[in-house]
Amino acid sequence: MSRTTPEPNTNHRIDRAIESLALIGDRWTIIVMHYLRHETVLRYGELEAAITGISRGVLTRTLRSMERDGLVERKVYPVLPPRVEYTLTELGLSLIEPIIALCEWSEANYDLVKAARNAYDDANGAKT
Repeated sequence: MSRTTPEPNTNHRIDRAIESLALIGDRWTIIVMHYLRHETVLRYGELEAAITGISRGVLTRTLRSMERDGLVERKVYPVLPPRVEYTLTELGLSLIEPIIALCEWSEANYDLVKAARNAYDDANGAKT
């Protein structure tokens, strides 16, 4: 019996969805979007102070990734020390509603998901 390699995924819609979901796949992107949504324009230091638990490196990488993806605009002012402000782009703003829907679903179903995990762990002897 010979083994065959499965054919690669040729469904471009799935590929696009996976790539698009990767834009918000980490918690920091969603948290940065949350703060920019409420404050409209924030300086780097304001974001750093507002977001509990984020390191400077992670914040910098998150903002660069978001800028690369077209979700935020970075504006640098030619002053000393440098002043940098971040705002959501139109594309970033268009993502707010779906993120809110995901957050609302998460909040509404948190207890159900937690109970399912506990039941699974209990049935399978997993440690939590």
